[in-house]
Amino acid sequence: MWGTAQCGAAAAQETVKIAFIDPLSGGGAPTGEAGLRHFQYMAEVLNARQKAFRFEVLAYDNKVNPQETVIAAQKGIDAGARVVVQGNGSSAAAALTDFVAKHNERNPDRQVIYINYSAVDPSLTNEKCNYWHFRFDANSDIKMEALTNFIKTRPEIKKVYLINQDYSFGQSVRQQARAMLKTKRPDIQIVGDEVTPLQKVNDFAPYVTKIKASGADSVITGNWAQDINLLLKAAAEAGLQASFYTYYAAGTGGPTVVRQTGLAHRVFEVSQGAANEGDTAAQEFEAAFRARTGIGSTYPRAFNAMNALLTAMQEAGSSEARKVAPKLEQAHLKPHVGSEGYVRPDDHQYFQTMFVHSFGPMEPGMRFDEEGTGWGWKTVGRVETKDTVLPTTCRMDRPS
Repeated sequence: MWGTAQCGAAAAQETVKIAFIDPLSGGGAPTGEAGLRHFQYMAEVLNARQKAFRFEVLAYDNKVNPQETVIAAQKGIDAGARVVVQGNGSSAAAALTDFVAKHNERNPDRQVIYINYSAVDPSLTNEKCNYWHFRFDANSDIKMEALTNFIKTRPEIKKVYLINQDYSFGQSVRQQARAMLKTKRPDIQIVGDEVTPLQKVNDFAPYVTKIKASGADSVITGNWAQDINLLLKAAAEAGLQASFYTYYAAGTGGPTVVRQTGLAHRVFEVSQGAANEGDTAAQEFEAAFRARTGIGSTYPRAFNAMNALLTAMQEAGSSEARKVAPKLEQAHLKPHVGSEGYVRPDDHQYFQTMFVHSFGPMEPGMRFDEEGTGWGWKTVGRVETKDTVLPTTCRMDRPS
């Protein structure tokens, strides 16, 4: 039997192995390590919550490389994984979703579910959609829709500089930023638009020099891991007085360099929620997470994904992918932060409440600062779930 079953006096317990595949070395390592801690913590939480399934997380380093990702996935499956989890790098995600589809077709007795918690290239739930792939992060178009809806309310923005990573996700961010700004704020002038090699730039000072020379008052970037941290670090060192509209400034190390810029409430991030949001239960969960892991939660979508996965397995009465997938694609669950969340069966995209935050000194009512900076994330914009829904071109091949 694939996987393990442990027999107790009361009932059998299935061990569900999860192959976590993300960068654990190189420039993306802090981001990957943070993601790993989220899933390891949720495994502990869910194991304590119920006894039917025991979750075990196996960690694999893919170095943000598509080929390494596929090799890691095969290693995980060979070790008994029933679920593969990956998030950082849409090029790696594209390779993984293709691999999982082919593997499941060839190995009906060893099928796996692919949980995508952070790879946001829209193609993954459009032309490259896959029955076995479930995305719990908002895609980059949804994020840009929310971000530009916020930008259009800020008349002080006149000149924008676009800087993004040179791969499918970064290209999508720059294209959608151009298109949406043209529609919503045609008065805004785009004074720069360039891409940089993914996780290979060690000094962004030359790029910041160009941003200053352009006269930009704002920067839009989808950069993540060292590519956002080093960009902000160079901005701080150069005294660049521009606002930053980002996808991932809250990632590991980000708050520290934002604090160094001194730009209070001028660095923004669009996300599914921050530590100072949510009800009492979410706040207590955050406190427990920080006490256990030593970091703040940057991936509330990992919590959503694991909760949805457990519910689907409980409803299926099994951890077998062919039984879990039909339940997971019908998932309706309240997100960790926000009002409503659900998976769309048409493309397996999870929709949830979205927020725009700014980073600045702690204020009354804010419980959590980030990375010991004395600054925290404050909500400045909110988009309800129903207003994040975009159409899909997915034509999903479903198993017979």
